[in-house]
Formats: sequence, structure tokens, C-alpha cells
Amino acid sequence: MNFYQKTMIASALSAGVLALGLSTQAVAAADTAAQTLAKQSGCLKCHAVDKKKDGPAYKEVAAKYKGKANAVEKLTHHITSGEKVKFEDGHEEDHKIVKSKDPAAIKNLVEWILSRQ
Repeated sequence: MNFYQKTMIASALSAGVLALGLSTQAVAAADTAAQTLAKQSGCLKCHAVDKKKDGPAYKEVAAKYKGKANAVEKLTHHITSGEKVKFEDGHEEDHKIVKSKDPAAIKNLVEWILSRQ
């Protein structure tokens, strides 16, 4: 292997490592933004990531929608429409609406919930 080939391989590897580092930071920022929106919207009063509260754990929600093509659309509708939800004791309430008008922020929250497995 000549000097040029070694340099090209080293450059490609460096670029890959840099890209991986940047994508990891982007994922962390998106996760933080989703968690912040969930907290600001009051979602965490009734939901937790891994344990049932008044509402199902996000892990249960992710499992329910896993493999379903319309998962993002259905969950987006659920958190933005105020539809009725039924509790274990039988009473119903309007589901709280996410406190954001930004479709990208809502989609990020939905994708974060669906990734909790």
C-alpha cells in the first residue's frame, strides 16, 4: 500500500469517526428536546419510561406500536387531539394535548416515545 492509499484510508476513517460523534450528539440533543417537551406538557405526570403510572409506560406504548406502519401518525393524533382516554377504574378524561405547535418537535417526541424499548 502506497502513501496515497494510506492517507486516503486514514482520511476516510477520520471522517467516519467525526460523523459518528456528530450524529451521537444530534441524537442526544433530540432526546433532550423530546424529554423537555414531555415534561413541559405534563406527560410525565401520567407516564414514565419504564413503569406504569396512571398511563402506560412509554416502553409499553413502543411495544404496542412496534412494527406498525401508522405508528407515528396514530401516536401523533393521540397526543395532539385531546381524545378520550379510559383509566383502570373506568372513568374517562380528555387526554392532555402536547404544548407545542411545532410539527417537528411533536414528531421528535413521538419518535422518542416509540424508541423506548
